Amino acid sequence: MSTFEPPAETLADVVLVDYGLGNLRSATRGLERAGASVEITDDPEAFAAADGVVLPGVGAFREGMENAGPLREALTDHAAAGRPLFGICLGMQMLLTSSEEADHEGEGEVTGLDLVPGTNVRFDVDRKVPHMGWNELSVEREHPIVEGVHGEYAYFVHSYYAEPDDPDAVVATADYGIDFPAVVANEAGNVFGTQFHPEKSGETGLRILRNFVEYCAER
Repeated sequence: MSTFEPPAETLADVVLVDYGLGNLRSATRGLERAGASVEITDDPEAFAAADGVVLPGVGAFREGMENAGPLREALTDHAAAGRPLFGICLGMQMLLTSSEEADHEGEGEVTGLDLVPGTNVRFDVDRKVPHMGWNELSVEREHPIVEGVHGEYAYFVHSYYAEPDDPDAVVATADYGIDFPAVVANEAGNVFGTQFHPEKSGETGLRILRNFVEYCAER
């Protein structure tokens, strides 16, 4: 039985970006349980009216960036204005500058949003890839998104992981043969992402989503 108590009222208005690759239904449910009013849209004008924007994602880096291409300017403007932008799984990888995935698939270089400078690299470990299942979070530094989740478990499904240029961009890690970034954030702190799926991570994920909603409400 869940011990997570939804708030009695809406805390923040959140836009969930619909660019064709997101896990929109479960992400919406999770955000609503965390206290958000959720609008699913691909209309960049909606970003300005929202307290925060969530960029979900499942699938390949190239397809994600091509689908989200028309929204690139709106997303970067939102981030530059200091407003909260939360990338989930592929959405987190899209926050970075590039990914080895396109090269690995023979598709050439693809440019990410470059909001957290760095690249996404393929696991090169003596373990099954993709990394799939529950893994423990180790919080490396303070950030509102990870409050109360050190040592908790989250659900991952991915073959690539972030390597930010700035080591300080790493907020939390998990171990899969190597310590890899599970949560990253930009220097200002308003752009961040989780490699895992909070909407599939039970109580831990709900805590992450509540942290995000509360962060949006306080901005």
